[in-house]
Amino acid sequence: MSDPLALVPKDTARQTAKDFKTDQEVRWCPGCGDYAILAAVQGFLPELGLKRENVVFVSGIGCSSRFPYYMNTYGFHSIHGRAPAIATGLASSRPDLSVWVVTGDGDALSIGGNHLIHSLRRNVNLKILLFNNRIYGLTKGQYSPTSEVGKITKSTPLGSLDSPFNPISLALGAEASFVARTIDSDRKHLQSVLREAAQHNGTSLVEIYQNCNIFNDDAFAPLKDPETRDDVTIRLVHGEPIVFGADREKALRRSPSGSLEVVPADSPGIIVHDARNEDPSLAFALSRLDSPTFEHTPIGIFRQVERPAYDELMREQIDEAVAQQGPGDLTALLGSGDTWRVD
Repeated sequence: MSDPLALVPKDTARQTAKDFKTDQEVRWCPGCGDYAILAAVQGFLPELGLKRENVVFVSGIGCSSRFPYYMNTYGFHSIHGRAPAIATGLASSRPDLSVWVVTGDGDALSIGGNHLIHSLRRNVNLKILLFNNRIYGLTKGQYSPTSEVGKITKSTPLGSLDSPFNPISLALGAEASFVARTIDSDRKHLQSVLREAAQHNGTSLVEIYQNCNIFNDDAFAPLKDPETRDDVTIRLVHGEPIVFGADREKALRRSPSGSLEVVPADSPGIIVHDARNEDPSLAFALSRLDSPTFEHTPIGIFRQVERPAYDELMREQIDEAVAQQGPGDLTALLGSGDTWRVD
């Protein structure tokens, strides 16, 4: 297994979360879930021991996309939906960088949908954090590609008619090699997923349920309320039976139709989670348990498989071409074929 951080220079000094904080005033609405995610990322990054000048955060447009301003690393606040494309170029040309993409459900899944799926398909060495609050927050409360059917917003006063994207299902359909989901307020779980994502060779897609307390407050209330969260949250752990519930009384198994069904924990045929299975069918079935009511919601790593990263394959291809044909001549290339000179 290739180490995606092997070529990234290490910092011998001991780092802390403070080293990754900038002098910029953090400007999100009070109570926004983005604060919790920012603190979790700043607290986790010192574990990697990387030089800050070799860490890059690329964002698109949206509330989440202010993230690079608050990270004491290199950063790029790019254009709407194009962060994965820009980050792809960066990761492909600079193996000495750890490249992270911060995006939102509107930025990534609307205008940026094509860029997202091709980054996942190519398996570029990127870590994509998709903040999903199921609303357009920056533009003040329009429905987004993940808003539920019937959602009343400023742009859908009679209720949304659109069937929402499921980001996990979408990523698995694009053959992503690492797909996970976590929650902004569960710092321990969030950081554990980030650790695995950082060490993964290729594209890591981490969907983070993020509360927008101004325009879509309590969107994930069943997963956060102490009265209900243990009953509806399915915590995926590789190699362990998928058992959940406040008293660990429920479990999952395959139904006759091939989908997953909830059964008593002592039932036969209980599924053992295998995130490293090359066949994504179980991971996809798990992703389909998600629903607008969050009756049964898996969090954790759905898929974590090894396949060559695009940027590594590209560098190998270039090295082979140079070995066979020698270094290229850019001037000769630009002047070849049907060209003319204007004096």
